[in-house]
Amino acid sequence: MMTTGACHGVKKKPDMQYQRRDRVGDLIKREIAQIIQRELKDPGIGFVTITDVEVSADLKQAKVFYSVLGDEDSKRKSALALKRASGFIQNEIGGRLRLKYTPEVLFRFDKSIEYGARIEELIRKIHNADRLSSEMDQGEAPVDPSALNEGEEDE
Repeated sequence: MMTTGACHGVKKKPDMQYQRRDRVGDLIKREIAQIIQRELKDPGIGFVTITDVEVSADLKQAKVFYSVLGDEDSKRKSALALKRASGFIQNEIGGRLRLKYTPEVLFRFDKSIEYGARIEELIRKIHNADRLSSEMDQGEAPVDPSALNEGEEDE
C-alpha cells in the first residue's frame, strides 16, 4: 500500500488538493499571460500583467488578478477588453489544459500594486520630512529645491 503525507498510512488530502489548486492556478496564469500577449488583438488591452490566479477548491472558477500600466482611462479600457475576451480566453484555457472542467475565468483588477506604490510614496515623504527636521535641529540651513534652479533662465 502506497501512502503520501503523514505516518501510519494517513493521506493528507487537504495538502494534495491545495497543491493541485496551486499548480492549476500557476498553469492558468501562464497560459492567460501568453494568450493576452500573443493572441488577443483587441486594441483596448493596454500593458496588462497577470499578477495572480486564485482557483476555487472545486477548480470550477479562477479569479484572475491583473494590473495595468497607465492612467485611469487605459485601466478602464483594459478592463472592458478583458471582459469582452473572457469567453475566448476561457475556451483557449479549455483547449490547452487537460482538466475535467474548464474553470470559469473572472478578471479582477489587482489594487495591491497601486496600494504598495502609495505606501512607498508616503514612506518617502515621511523620510524627507524627518531629514528636513533633523537638518533644522542641527542648525543646518535646509536646501530649498527651488534655489537649485536660480540663475537659470526660463525658456
